[in-house]
Amino acid sequence: MGTETSGPRDVRGAPTVRAAGASRVIRPANADAAIALIRKSGRTVVTFAGFSGAGYEDPAAVERAIAKVLDGLSPASVLICAGVTPEGIGVVYPLAKKRGFTTIGVVSAIAEKEGAKFSPDVDTVFVIADDTWGGLNADGKLSPTSFAMAGSADEIIAIGGGEITRDEVVAARAMGKKVRYIAADMNHAVAVKKARDKHQPEPEDFRGAVHACFDAK
Repeated sequence: MGTETSGPRDVRGAPTVRAAGASRVIRPANADAAIALIRKSGRTVVTFAGFSGAGYEDPAAVERAIAKVLDGLSPASVLICAGVTPEGIGVVYPLAKKRGFTTIGVVSAIAEKEGAKFSPDVDTVFVIADDTWGGLNADGKLSPTSFAMAGSADEIIAIGGGEITRDEVVAARAMGKKVRYIAADMNHAVAVKKARDKHQPEPEDFRGAVHACFDAK
């Protein structure tokens, strides 16, 4: 079932290890094992997805949107999930913890290899064996990380979001999962700089790839 340790165990009985920036880190054998562990809690899993490193043009508006969603959920019956890191959509973690929610995160093993910072407000992190950050592989199938993200969720709240979030949203819909979308621009300056650094045309639309999946204007 992944890395065995003699450390503490989480509420689902899975072996865990301590890691900086997170209470527990679990390394399941594969995406299916991660889904099984998450679903074993018996709670409804509400997953927030969107821009991470790209950030948001109006972070305060995003926080208000997240808070509104959280205030309609019960901490007693709902787990809050996102992509582990604190940037962008990762702001959901402190907002959720302040409201008494248990928080989890799903992330590619690349994050550990590259020393990515995990939000200190994530109770349990599931690190997925994956050599991509997520999204669709060359064969058109979801990467292990995105499969675990979509497969473990009962509902996905997409606030903006790029290609990886788009692929997860499309997959979640195909699985019959509930998906809600809230339009939000990525950080304009960050997007322009990224394009310039790659010698690409500057973007004119900052809503992200997820927007095209919905009728929102």
